[in-house]
Amino acid sequence: MAAVSERVTGLFDLTGRRAIVTGGSRGLGLRIAEALGDLGAQLFLGARKPDELERAIDALRERGVQADAASVDMGDAQAVRSFADRALERLGHCDILVNNAGASWAAPAEDHPLEAWQKLVNVNMTGVFILCQEIGRRSMIPRRDGRILNIASVAGLRGNPLGTNHTLAYNTTKGGLVNFTRALAGEWGRYGINVNAIAPGFFPSKMSRGALDSIGEQIRVATPLQRLGDDRDMQGAAVLFCSDAGRHITGQILAVDGGVTAV
Repeated sequence: MAAVSERVTGLFDLTGRRAIVTGGSRGLGLRIAEALGDLGAQLFLGARKPDELERAIDALRERGVQADAASVDMGDAQAVRSFADRALERLGHCDILVNNAGASWAAPAEDHPLEAWQKLVNVNMTGVFILCQEIGRRSMIPRRDGRILNIASVAGLRGNPLGTNHTLAYNTTKGGLVNFTRALAGEWGRYGINVNAIAPGFFPSKMSRGALDSIGEQIRVATPLQRLGDDRDMQGAAVLFCSDAGRHITGQILAVDGGVTAV
């Protein structure tokens, strides 16, 4: 039994893998980075605020994880390309790309500012496209191997229940990311590249704080597992998609939401 266990455990081993994680300085992005790093991956993080990145890198190195970082505004096309340059210069190549960086905005549809709509399109979709394109054609396609994990949202799988959020642009862009994942998986499967997405439900974070303050209990009661997500609930799913354990999974969207989208 020990030999079998070792072989199964080895499916999740990321020793020697090189991973880029955007939005990796805090919240779910940092938790995913911790999981990949704990299993042996060398990390390169991106986020908008240098001070938060510095704290994240210090924390990861204290865990024994090899990690570096560069600040990036995912809504700026040239900044994303420059970030790809720096990541590949540091890592040499990229085995795993986690597109976690994102933005949100709450406003009734009839009052939603155009500038906010465009910001979410740029950050949540266009920046992901550019980074996938750069890393894909410069590293994953030539090597005929790679794992891309997009962090979408249950908001991209449906509209908002009555009496909850007014987040039209967020829902729209995360829905776009869901089908981006499927379409890219279809195109790049021939190169040995797996493309999947996780659609988180409500997790306490800086982005979700306002919504949880007002409707957190309503959400919890409507969740079959009767709880919100916590710091560890995304880690196992992320490792599955980024490791050999998920090598025959592509084009899939996994809701990590306590069962909200099942009922």
